[in-house]
Amino acid sequence: MCMVIFAPLFAIFAFATCGGYSGGLRLSVDCANKSESDLNIDIAFAYPFRLHQVNFDAPTCEGKRREKLSLIGDFSSSAEFFVTIAVFAFLYSLAATVVYIFFQNKYRENNRGPLIDFIVTVVFSFLWLVSSSAWAKGLSDVKIATDPDEVLLLMSACKQQSNKCLPVRSPVMSSLNTSVVFGFLNFILWAGNIWFVFKETGWHSSGQRHPPDTMEKQPSSYNQGGYNQDSYGPAGGYNQPGSYGQVGEYGQSQSYGQSGPTSFANQI
Repeated sequence: MCMVIFAPLFAIFAFATCGGYSGGLRLSVDCANKSESDLNIDIAFAYPFRLHQVNFDAPTCEGKRREKLSLIGDFSSSAEFFVTIAVFAFLYSLAATVVYIFFQNKYRENNRGPLIDFIVTVVFSFLWLVSSSAWAKGLSDVKIATDPDEVLLLMSACKQQSNKCLPVRSPVMSSLNTSVVFGFLNFILWAGNIWFVFKETGWHSSGQRHPPDTMEKQPSSYNQGGYNQDSYGPAGGYNQPGSYGQVGEYGQSQSYGQSGPTSFANQI
């Protein structure tokens, strides 16, 4: 039930907070010649974080000439991988929810449904771990590449001590931090569901059949062991015809049950 409720929601939060991100930063370059200054340099970037394609203009503080710069880094691979896993996990969890609710008989038929579900759950658990770890590293690199202090180092005007370069606004990364958190929450959710899906498979059921069989064999071995045979069976002393008369109570050496009538006639 937890997978049915939380898996689609967590997947939505993961790819929405990452795939829907857009942010920016603002810088200020105050040249020695105030007419050449630019106090509001806005740099916007967004998913999939191909920062090397983000261009902006900055003053050189050398007349009216401006230089065209771009941010450093391409972090689209880790971001797109993370969002792709989140989308496919969302679609599969929705399909699995429909099957659980409306096609329960088909799901358990020939045990194929639980086996497929188990394999897919293991695969998604691994993919969530890998994609979340990769995106966490990618986000760390994005934060460094979009740090205003690091971007100011790219400007030639900021290398001159006569000019003042200051960060005005830093990018807000709270939603991207949330995406990483939901990525690892999805991993915990899918990995924790492995055991519950495994219990539905035939592998778990076959493992539970052996102890009852062992318990069923114990009474049969007990019955074969000596209680019925030793006490009442053919080898016991109570049921044998000649055992009663072999040790006589009145000193007779012959068995009453075997040769009693013949000995009595000879004595007469």
